[in-house]
Formats: sequence, C-alpha cells, structure tokens
Amino acid sequence: MLNIAFGQSKYYIDSLSENVRRGLRQKVRRGEYPGPAPIGYLNDSRIKMVVVDRKKAKITKAAFEFYAQGDKTLEDVSHFLAQQGVVRRSGKIWHKDRVKYLLTNPFYYGHFRYAKEVHGGRHDPIIAKKLFDKVQEVLRQRGRPRHKTKNESQPFCGLLYCACGMMITGEYKVKHQKNGNVHEYVYYHCSRKSKTVKCKEPCIRQEMLDKQISSLLQKVSLPQDWAEKLSVMLEKDKKESAQFCSAFVQEAQTKIQEIKIKLQRLLDGYLEQDVDREDYREQKAILLSEKKSLEEQIFKLEQKQNDWVEPMESWINCAQTLGKIASDSNLFEKKVASKEVFGSNLFLSGREARVCAPSGLDSPPQNQWAALRAAHEMVYEKPKSMVLVTLPGIEPGFKA
Repeated sequence: MLNIAFGQSKYYIDSLSENVRRGLRQKVRRGEYPGPAPIGYLNDSRIKMVVVDRKKAKITKAAFEFYAQGDKTLEDVSHFLAQQGVVRRSGKIWHKDRVKYLLTNPFYYGHFRYAKEVHGGRHDPIIAKKLFDKVQEVLRQRGRPRHKTKNESQPFCGLLYCACGMMITGEYKVKHQKNGNVHEYVYYHCSRKSKTVKCKEPCIRQEMLDKQISSLLQKVSLPQDWAEKLSVMLEKDKKESAQFCSAFVQEAQTKIQEIKIKLQRLLDGYLEQDVDREDYREQKAILLSEKKSLEEQIFKLEQKQNDWVEPMESWINCAQTLGKIASDSNLFEKKVASKEVFGSNLFLSGREARVCAPSGLDSPPQNQWAALRAAHEMVYEKPKSMVLVTLPGIEPGFKA
C-alpha cells in the first residue's frame, strides 16, 4: 500500500511539474517573460505582464548611454547607478558582474532569454537595438587584457588599406629604459600578406595617425552656421514638396472622378446598345488603366513624399557631430565615424592617411560626404550660397 501511495504521489508531482513547464513554454511562445522583471520594469499582477517602470527605465537607459561613450568602466556604471539611487539591498553599490549582466540583457531592446535561447517579447523596449549593439561593441573592446600582446587588434585596425593593397595592422610595443622608465607605443604598418608584392611602406605611430584621421574628419564636418542654413532650406523644401503633393493629389482625384463618370456613361451606352461590345471593352480597359495609374501615383506620393526628409535630418545631425568626435580622444568613435564617412576608401601611403575617392574643385563628388569635403575646399573660391547648394533645392525630384 505504501508503494502504491508513493507511486501516486510521484505521478502527481511529475504531472504538476510538467503542467507548470507547459504553461511557461506557452507564455514564452506568446512573447511573455515568465520570470521576475529586471530593473527598469515591473511585474503587473493585474494583467500578469511585465510593464515599464517609468522612473527606473530612464535611469537604465541613461546607464546604457553612459557606458556607450566608450571611455567608462563597469565600475563607473556602478557609481553612476548609485548616484541615481540604484544600489543593493545592503546599500552597497552593484558589483561589476551585475552591471555587465544588465548591459548584456536583450530584455531592454524587446527580446528576452529563456532556457538559453533568445525570444521576441511583447513588452515595451527601453532602449534602441542600435544603442544595445554599440554597448556590446564597447564591452568587447574594453574586455581585452589591459597588458596588450603583440598581435592584439588595435583601435584603427581594419580601417585603412596600405598603398600596396593589403590591410593596415597595429602592433603594440613596450620600451624599458635603464633608469626604470617604461614607454608604450602602438605602430601601424602593412600586414605584408601579399605573396606577389614586397611592401616597403614605413610604419606610423598611433598618435600621428590619430591626428591625420581627425584632420580628415574635420574636413567633412558640418559647421554650425551651415547646418542652420541647411535646416532652414530643408524645412522650406519640405513645405514646398507637401504643397506640390497636395496639388497633384487633388488634381489626380478630380481626374479619377471624371473617369468614373465616363465609365458610368460608357456602361449606360452599352446597356442601351448605343455602344457595341468590342468598343465597350476597349474603352473600359483604357479608362480603368488610366484610373489605376492615377491611384498608384497618389499612393506613392502620400506614402513617400517625405521619405527623404528623415535621412537628410539624420545626416545633418551626424555631420555636425564629426567636429566634436575629431577633437575628442576616443579612438573607437573616430574609427566608427571614419567607417561611416569614408567606407573602405582610406589608405596609408608614406606615413600619410588619404582618401582615395577623388575630391576637390575639378572632381565631381560621389556622395554627400565627398560633396561636403569639396564644399570645404571651395569655400574660399565661391560664394557660400553656391557652396551649400549647386542645384535648385536639396530634395529629390518627384516623378508623377
């Protein structure tokens, strides 16, 4: 009897455990996090969902932005959180491991981990995925050993090509003097991986390369007065394009109404046998085709008339920050900005960083960055109004 009772109890416990696991899996499939909410969120018992804690969410987002600057440590984030009132129950600051867990938790951009797998969540994100990715990159950069090895990747690695076509790599050197002083250096040189070309390009110190890259970024930065003028022009062109679209849509809708009337008249003529079947079908097809074209043009204008505005505003803001990035000492931000601006067009020749894309007065710009660089070169040759705008308007033309 005891064995039977024990077996029944074990069966009940196993069934209960399986039902709980099944319920948790169902919650996960619905995008609901089956656990205690992390800092910045609350477990709402009324709706049984995780909701945003508006006060602590701002602190959490600020912590991500604070660390994303690239020059802060995990301990700095702990002290930052403590200043905002986020500490352990004992009143002590967070340990750096807990800070790292917070900064690597995908919950904050809308996903969550469960059973070692990432799932899409239904909760509202606190930060953008772009900010989360930037923090992960900073963690990878700062997570390397403080005492660099010879082959460790340096900040500007992967950014420039050598004149021979190979990539530029970095090398860490330490010099010990007899008086006990220790000097640390970082040199950049060709990787010399070509089997056909024996590269003889000299190496360059990181400090010198930093100055040259900063100078290149300054040449594509957008001065404050230029940015203000472009913003005014952008707003003007935005209004003009909106007026044009409104006028075109109104005209197109009038034509559509006229086509509908013609279709009705054509149908009436066909029913009265004033129009034969072949003519009716042919005229109807023509009118319907014209009506469909007008409807598609209206839809395209209404959906895409301002698609160019947000990228243009974003570019103006980005171009304005380049001057600050160039003057700062954050090499990681300079590398990211250089990748954004120059792509794979940076090369090193004779200890000088250059842009291989053509620029200057006699070379047509290939993109907005090259155009801005050319504008800086032309600023003393032509009036500022011609430098800022070479064609009427700055928005793409509409094709109705």
